[in-house]
Amino acid sequence: MNANETAAPRRKIMISAGEASGDLHGARLVQAMRQEDANLFFCGMGSREMKAAGVEILFDASKIAVVGVVEVVSVLADILRAKSILTRQMRGDRPDLLILIDFPDFNLMLARAAKKCGIPVFYYISPQVWAWRTGRVKTMARLVASIGVILPFEESFYRRRGVPAHFVGHPLLDSVKVGRDRQSFCDQYGIDPRHTIIGLLPGSRRKEIANLLPDFLDAAMMLRDKYAKELVFVLPVASTISDEILQNSGLAACSGRINIKLIHENRYDMMAACDAVVAASGTVTLELAILDVPMVVVYKVDPCTYFLGRLLIRHMPLFSLVNLIAEGPIVPELLQDEVTPGRIETELARLLFDEQVEREMRKGLAAVRARLGGPGASKRAAGLALKLLVAQG
Repeated sequence: MNANETAAPRRKIMISAGEASGDLHGARLVQAMRQEDANLFFCGMGSREMKAAGVEILFDASKIAVVGVVEVVSVLADILRAKSILTRQMRGDRPDLLILIDFPDFNLMLARAAKKCGIPVFYYISPQVWAWRTGRVKTMARLVASIGVILPFEESFYRRRGVPAHFVGHPLLDSVKVGRDRQSFCDQYGIDPRHTIIGLLPGSRRKEIANLLPDFLDAAMMLRDKYAKELVFVLPVASTISDEILQNSGLAACSGRINIKLIHENRYDMMAACDAVVAASGTVTLELAILDVPMVVVYKVDPCTYFLGRLLIRHMPLFSLVNLIAEGPIVPELLQDEVTPGRIETELARLLFDEQVEREMRKGLAAVRARLGGPGASKRAAGLALKLLVAQG
């Protein structure tokens, strides 16, 4: 570069993600955008994954990552502080683009602030407004320049309502990978691969585990008592969950009564090794579908949160992502009061010991995988975000 040349100005992008999954998807989006344009600066709200990707973290999202109306009250002060920090940064050092990842109640507040500042907004992994509080679509049409959606039915839903949405495929297709086969996984954890392996996936938050793990463990003991099979149960343990939480949530009571292995790593290897799984509703159900693992899906929250949710969601006969994508009930769903050890045991037994039921479910899971699109969601989303940057000049 000679003395008369000047470097291109560095483009500034603010990015906001809430929960751990959003943090991961945000990090991959940042990496994909930098592959196309290395001269980008990112700052915003995220956690470890986004920080590792080079984002300047202005507020740690783990402080406000909660689920449920009741639970939000406990972190309200942190939510307001995060909003203040990010909006102040937005006004003081105007970014060229605001990228929002899921986490709608918080992120739509940021979108309003960005609109006032004349900052274009790209939403990646949009709110599930098709499920509840559909009125937010009008807000998004007013505030958001473009959306990258990851569920196949979302594109037409938004476009019918005047929101420019583009299906980019599901990012899980790039991240759900099995490193070892069942034999190698079993060798590491001292499991006989000829035994029936059942996954217990109550979630990664304390509240979820307290709500679900006792019922999962009671169902496991019922299966052990009822069937003349060698059963092994595997329980993945998130890094944020202590042994004390697990022990107080029923693990101590079943000590020595069932063969259970706690798995602290190799999460996808563990899932793929399972003959069937009972899982809390959420993204994990799509991970299981990608891995072709039969499942029972459950959802159970604080009664007050559930009551408020039912007032807002009246039109959805299905709640699991797998069934919503399939547009039909291919996996059994247990909701709130239906989540009992007896019902869980019954549904798991059908998957484990009825070959016709298992065959039909695997056929349905294959159809779900086909509808998720192909690998490369982060790259396609990066292209949409970069188009908005180019349009800014």
